[in-house]
Amino acid sequence: MFKLRTSIAAKLVLGYGLLGIASIVAVSLVFYSGTIGVIDQNIDGKIEAQTERLLANIGGGHRAALLAEVHRQLGDGIDSDREIFQILNADGTPAGGNLGSWPSVEDADDFVTTTVLRNGRSSPARLYIRPLDDGGTLIVGRDLSEEEAVREVIWRALAAGACVSLMLTIAGALLFRRSIEARLGEIRRTAAQIEAGDLSPRIPVTGNDEFALLNRDINRMLDRIELLMEGIRHVSNAIAHDLRTPLGRIRGRLDDALRHEMTVPALSTASQDAIDDIDDLIRLFERLLQIAEAESGMRGRLFERLDLGRVVADIGEMYEAIAEDSNIKLTVDAPDSLYVDGDRNLLASAVASLLDNAIKYAGPGAIIHVRAGLYLGDASIAVHDNGPGIPEGERDKVTQRFYRLDKSRHMPGNGLGLSIVSATATSHGGKLVLEDGAPGLVARIVLPLAPAG
Repeated sequence: MFKLRTSIAAKLVLGYGLLGIASIVAVSLVFYSGTIGVIDQNIDGKIEAQTERLLANIGGGHRAALLAEVHRQLGDGIDSDREIFQILNADGTPAGGNLGSWPSVEDADDFVTTTVLRNGRSSPARLYIRPLDDGGTLIVGRDLSEEEAVREVIWRALAAGACVSLMLTIAGALLFRRSIEARLGEIRRTAAQIEAGDLSPRIPVTGNDEFALLNRDINRMLDRIELLMEGIRHVSNAIAHDLRTPLGRIRGRLDDALRHEMTVPALSTASQDAIDDIDDLIRLFERLLQIAEAESGMRGRLFERLDLGRVVADIGEMYEAIAEDSNIKLTVDAPDSLYVDGDRNLLASAVASLLDNAIKYAGPGAIIHVRAGLYLGDASIAVHDNGPGIPEGERDKVTQRFYRLDKSRHMPGNGLGLSIVSATATSHGGKLVLEDGAPGLVARIVLPLAPAG
């Protein structure tokens, strides 16, 4: 019982059932008023019209003429099994007609529905009571036996229809509940498997209804969670691998210094080498923290309206001397009035990372072109070099943390540069796109333009 009270499916079924019952009642009332109500109105109209015709036929005649006309209509054989005529004297005594009993006419309204005795038989009747000028009363009516039979048939039909509709409503409500519980059960079973530690199950998606859309959204969320968990495992393994080598090198140098002659120059050299290795580790953790900060979106509240061209121009100017020292030709094309909403420091760091990579991997004698502009309706920062580039099959992998191409493993670095750029672009609602530069590589940061005004 408690489960039914707390079940949303049961509540929906109850609401659906009550709505169905209310609909049945409303339709029945409309049908009844459209049949019996119309019949009752027609009977009243016919009785009143018959009364006016009766009085019109006798003109200004006296009681005798009215009695004669009543006897004539009762004996003409037309509708004689249903018509009712009764004339009462001023003292309430009968003067003529076919009624054996009638209601009191003193306080009666124009129309009265009652049971009368007609031709020795009790029957329901609709009566029109019309006072006469001489103080008497004329009663004109119709026997309602047939109408009552019709009314009973209609009530039975409505009751049967209501029972059938109610059963169909209950069956539909139960089927509706079973369908909802089945769809929710799929989600719960998948959630239980995820909770148990298996991230591979997905919710079956059938159709294109609201549950299917919800299941697709949940599956995409699970895909993202699985990808992030896989990334965390990869990062953990990579950090352990990358830390083991420098830490082992630091320990070896310090141990070597202690085992041999401990002169001041030897200890100084060992200490300086250890400090350099520790600084490398600190820079590694700083870059990891930079990625985590960009992915968390915590700096979103620091976003401001930026001229992207100005940011690119400043970073390009800062790298001109570095490029010149590396015998690399660097050109910067950064027009003004290209506005985005973002964090100046994060975007500047991302551009600097792309330039660092281009200078490092393109090599001496290379040409690097940096351009800020529009790309398919969005703002873009593109760094194009004519170096060896990145194979197409590797471009989706190089944004993973610590991933490095085989040909670049001998070069200094830790494989975090493009990861930082990708995280920065994502935190700004954009993306990092790597394209074939033919020759070389085009690394493009795509960002949404700032809204007008």
